[in-house]
Amino acid sequence: MEYKHGGDIYSQAIKMDFSANINPLGLPERVQEALIGAISRCSCYPDSRCRSLIEELSRYHNLPKEWIICGNGAADLIFSLVFAQKPKRAVILAPSFSEYSQALKAIGCSITYFDLPPEQGFALNADMFCCFLKETGNLEGGMVFLCNPNNPTGLTIDRDAVRRIGQVCREKGALLIVDECFCELTEEPEKISGIPWLAENPGMFILKAFTKSYAMAGLRLGYGLCSDPEILEKINQVRQPWSVSLLSQEAGKAALGEREYREKTRRLILTEREFLKRGLERLNFQVWDSKANYLLFLDKERGQGELYRLLKEKGVLIRCCENYRGLTGQYYRICVKTREENQKFLEILEMILFPGREQRRDVSWQKQL
Repeated sequence: MEYKHGGDIYSQAIKMDFSANINPLGLPERVQEALIGAISRCSCYPDSRCRSLIEELSRYHNLPKEWIICGNGAADLIFSLVFAQKPKRAVILAPSFSEYSQALKAIGCSITYFDLPPEQGFALNADMFCCFLKETGNLEGGMVFLCNPNNPTGLTIDRDAVRRIGQVCREKGALLIVDECFCELTEEPEKISGIPWLAENPGMFILKAFTKSYAMAGLRLGYGLCSDPEILEKINQVRQPWSVSLLSQEAGKAALGEREYREKTRRLILTEREFLKRGLERLNFQVWDSKANYLLFLDKERGQGELYRLLKEKGVLIRCCENYRGLTGQYYRICVKTREENQKFLEILEMILFPGREQRRDVSWQKQL
């Protein structure tokens, strides 16, 4: 099967990977130490119920342990949840993360798409979406997927909007899955998270991941939050018993204590996202006002996938968004990295777009950015 996500540094020679939205600070030192300390225990099976990690997550979020489940990344939980619930109908925003539809199609679920209007910048109008859900046919036992911040746009909706959507889903008898895997990387995650509404709405399932926030993509660790323990137990009945490794569990516990790392990450992303955005706009790209650690931009001047190919020839990998419903091969997504990496990316990009232009490291536009 063709690989259509970011981070494919194995099938091609890549020097700079801007396609995967990973924390630019890399794996925290405390997590690395925890991994080294746990290696000697790898001859033992991991705890299939992740009990000590769930206790730490319970304290971190101030939620009952019974509301938490862990998995081998958020994608593992998406598939497990779908296979456990077996919905006959589902609603998905478009464009949005492709794993939702992939999991639903695997069980033959009928999917209705709510296409986000390009003339409104692919922004979600919560009131319009609520009306759409109310007017949609029978959703009893179905699912509604909401990505916040959305992937690939990086756009968000506030937590009150999440609450309203959740209430409509509950009235329709549908489970609302809120994907918050990039929430921790926004400037003020508490303003968009649906966690405060879990107690009042057992029909809400929130997805979280260590993958992006703590640069643990190679370890694979995600978790879900839901106030209906029956839903979580159904997932436990269909998932593999040792899906979360001992190393991943220890890394997760260590990561939760990295408060300074999280604060430093948010400051860096805020600064560098603006640097990248202004640099791309200067090069005549249309750039979306993302609140996450990635940027969606449109190349109106070149053909489908052309910019992707030109950069790959230079050893630079970006995410071509042609497999997102509602987008074409002229849309691209790049992650936010450190100043040195971001500046180098913009230099390479300018060299490709304007090959006859003299290249100087200390040009005035870089100083202005």
